[in-house]
Amino acid sequence: MFKKSELLDCTLRDGGYYTNWDFDKSLVDEYIEVMNRLPIDYLELGYRNPVDKSYMGKYGYCPSYELEDIRSKSKKKLAVMVNEKSVKPEDMDAILGPVKGCVDMIRIAVNPENLDSAITLAETIKTMGFEVGFNTMYMSKWKEIEGFYEKLEGVNGIVKIFNMVDSFGGVTPTDVSESIKELRKHINCMIGFHGHNNLQLGLINTLTAIENGIDSVDATILGIGRGAGNLNMELLLTFLNKDGLDVDFNVLGDIISAFEPLHEKYRWGTNLPYMLSGANSFPQKDVMSWVTNRVYSFNSIVRALDNRRQHQVDNEKYPVFEAKKYKDVIIVGGGNEAKVHAEGIKHFLEVHPSIALIHATARNAKAYEGVNVPQYFCIMGNEAKRLKRNVNVEDFKNSVILAPYPRVMGTDVPEFAKKNTFELKEITFTKDYMDSCTTLALQAALDMNPKHVYVIGYDGYPGSVLSEKEVALTTENKILFTNFQNNTGREVISLTPTLYNGLKSESVYQNI
Repeated sequence: MFKKSELLDCTLRDGGYYTNWDFDKSLVDEYIEVMNRLPIDYLELGYRNPVDKSYMGKYGYCPSYELEDIRSKSKKKLAVMVNEKSVKPEDMDAILGPVKGCVDMIRIAVNPENLDSAITLAETIKTMGFEVGFNTMYMSKWKEIEGFYEKLEGVNGIVKIFNMVDSFGGVTPTDVSESIKELRKHINCMIGFHGHNNLQLGLINTLTAIENGIDSVDATILGIGRGAGNLNMELLLTFLNKDGLDVDFNVLGDIISAFEPLHEKYRWGTNLPYMLSGANSFPQKDVMSWVTNRVYSFNSIVRALDNRRQHQVDNEKYPVFEAKKYKDVIIVGGGNEAKVHAEGIKHFLEVHPSIALIHATARNAKAYEGVNVPQYFCIMGNEAKRLKRNVNVEDFKNSVILAPYPRVMGTDVPEFAKKNTFELKEITFTKDYMDSCTTLALQAALDMNPKHVYVIGYDGYPGSVLSEKEVALTTENKILFTNFQNNTGREVISLTPTLYNGLKSESVYQNI
């Protein structure tokens, strides 16, 4: 029989890393109603954050009116989190004063390097009448921090519950047992565990913690949470039900169904990059930003993590690009207009003897195969595979251009192109979107010092309703074209139809 540990559900707080702390009010109401009927002790609703320059939704700030509404509906103890690095004791009246009477516990996200200041913050919060919890991060690194365990004695009498946080998702059951044993030498408060699921050890680590007599454990519906996510609350409840915990599986099924659309949209959960990050104690934040970046391929993320594991900044280095000079250059984008007008473009090339094609993507490479002008292919992320699919690998005589060394995601160049591959010395016209192939293409064009910089296949997206990917790509290109023209004094001229208003438009046909 397992000792009964308190269960804390942090679905809204940890799940906000995917939804930007926006949750539909009807979903939250259903969540509260279901939690009332499940054996959950605490609900962590989100953050109380100071003003931030970036957008965070309602549960990133947990306004008092929302907490009052939830308090009126919930039968559970309620918690919100503050981040020790973002607040000071003198901020607490403004940040926590408005929510007195609405929440029971304030959990503090604690960097173990900042334990002293976190204890001072906790003292202030306790004097305001709240229970205080520590979510102390990076438990796999605690032993490396000099004096960490000895300093923990300062939490006694202040902190109600000290949570071990497996920030990287890589601790083992042995690590959990040893950490609990060491903690008990120094603290007399409750001990909790918050795991991540990078190596699919969330359940066994949590059960190990419970078996070691721990007082509280965290989980979330469907495992929603930063990066690879957390232990699934439904899995934990199902297991504990075998041990006698009373669970109403009908209502549990209801809330799982309610959160399924979010899972379909964001697809959290572990994969090879998250597994590598967990095994090597790499930050979840970095890997999550890579996994959700439309530019980075799965293989490029794995390669970047493997480079980091081997303590190398990049896995390959190539000669610096020494640009030839051309009177004109054409940058080829991925839009369909580059194919539609390919015949006209080829005639344009014939009457412009000093000209080069720079492909910002190999998507339209076949349309210009065999033209008698120098061609350059910018590759990053998925483009290495696309290049291999769209060019004649047996007779490849064109050049490949890479970002400056070292490259964040490491280097992937198809074998057939390695002898013709070069890396830019630097990006000079922008500080934005350094991982964009359009950035590489514009810089290569700038290095060639042409009289005219033309683009084709930068069509833009028609209609008023665009996908997230289309909006992101449109914004990226607009910013890059604006930066290029403002910072170099050069026009960018589209020879094919475009919806990018910042580009000057000319018809390719007026020039042939």
